[in-house]
Amino acid sequence: MTKSDLKELVYRVNGAAIEVHKEIGPGLLESVYHKCMERELELRGIYFETELVIPIDYKGLELDANLRCDLFIENQLVLELKSVEKVLPIHEAQVLSYMNLLDVSMGLIINFNVTNIFKEGQKTYVNHKYRLLED
Repeated sequence: MTKSDLKELVYRVNGAAIEVHKEIGPGLLESVYHKCMERELELRGIYFETELVIPIDYKGLELDANLRCDLFIENQLVLELKSVEKVLPIHEAQVLSYMNLLDVSMGLIINFNVTNIFKEGQKTYVNHKYRLLED
């Protein structure tokens, strides 16, 4: 996947989140936004896996740690959904760890518990150990 492909994918996912937020607003449970995002991604023809179990290989032993990525988009993008007052450093560490474990270069946290999701609710994370192909 090229840089511009990934940028376009992030743009499309953000558009889906904006649509969900516009339709149902802030203040609901994360599980509600999760279901709505699944539907919006389907409507937009964006492939995803939901609640993807993330394997952990620790020194040759595969651990059943029950880690789950909210949405894994197009096998390229980790998407963690939140409905919290504030995204905390532990939430950021979570998405970065998932990116490393799934061996992908980009992740998003979308927090639906904000007034303006475009300005306040989305943050992109880049795993700098990966080089994307130039366009």
